[in-house]
Amino acid sequence: MHFRQLDLNLLVALDALLTELNITEAGRRVHLTQSAMSGALARLREYFDDELLVQVGRKMVPTPLANSLSESVREILQKIKSTIATKGDFDPAKSTRRFSLLMSDYVSTVLMNRVLVEAERVAPHVTFEVISNDMGSPYEVLERADVDFLLMPPDYLSRSHPSELLFQDDYACVVWADNPLVGDSISTQQYLELGHVVLQFGRRSPAIDEFFLNHLGVNRRIEVVAMNFNAIPQCIVGTHRIATVQLRLAQFYAKYLPLRLVPPPFDIPPLRESMQWHTVFDQDPGSIWLRGLLKDSAQSVESAPVALK
Repeated sequence: MHFRQLDLNLLVALDALLTELNITEAGRRVHLTQSAMSGALARLREYFDDELLVQVGRKMVPTPLANSLSESVREILQKIKSTIATKGDFDPAKSTRRFSLLMSDYVSTVLMNRVLVEAERVAPHVTFEVISNDMGSPYEVLERADVDFLLMPPDYLSRSHPSELLFQDDYACVVWADNPLVGDSISTQQYLELGHVVLQFGRRSPAIDEFFLNHLGVNRRIEVVAMNFNAIPQCIVGTHRIATVQLRLAQFYAKYLPLRLVPPPFDIPPLRESMQWHTVFDQDPGSIWLRGLLKDSAQSVESAPVALK
């Protein structure tokens, strides 16, 4: 489609270029080869009579005109996406829509199975893409409407878009079932003397339990930094180490691994998980349907019995 001699497909390329500031990465983003993306940039430069991106050392830097276009182009594409997605009533039984959700592997483990089982029953042609929350800034991903939903703790969400609390979880300490150093409970001294398995989100920030314990002035002896939440219980088996993880995740793995759960020696505030969507999709029938499905599934998570063994 052309508008005033501009191929509107080039706006998608322009948004990718201004987001990635790299021709190759922009091409990957919109599934174009490097040569095709270079061609798109050449056409954009010709249309706007501006370089748009200039090479400065090893980086590409946007020109003043490109900077002025960035936000407007993104808003235009978001409105187009919202308009296309919103087709009156949403019939889950007939829809072939694809939803993308960004979350931690913990949320995927304790929640998404319930969502996907019900979705297969009532919306057999709807597809889902579950994306790890370690891909760049979740706020920026949502701002660009690259995903339909963020599922994260409220403190990590944007104040600019709607959100709703889904569920909350407590924490448990996890040890190997044959760990001779830990009984049915653990003291503060034992907790500090044992080696710990923890999670960091890339190199950005610690998980919430680590943040809270740091705030209390509790310095654990960290022996292992795991790659994700699901890897933590596996790093415990056969060792004298301990980990502090979400109770529902601990119970899930205790079914399959030789693990024991004991209460933490500290009162750790419950972990809350919320969902957030871009404001342009607030009235989108498909988004409203999935919000309902997520809430129903979250309620079944919260209603399931949880107890330390």
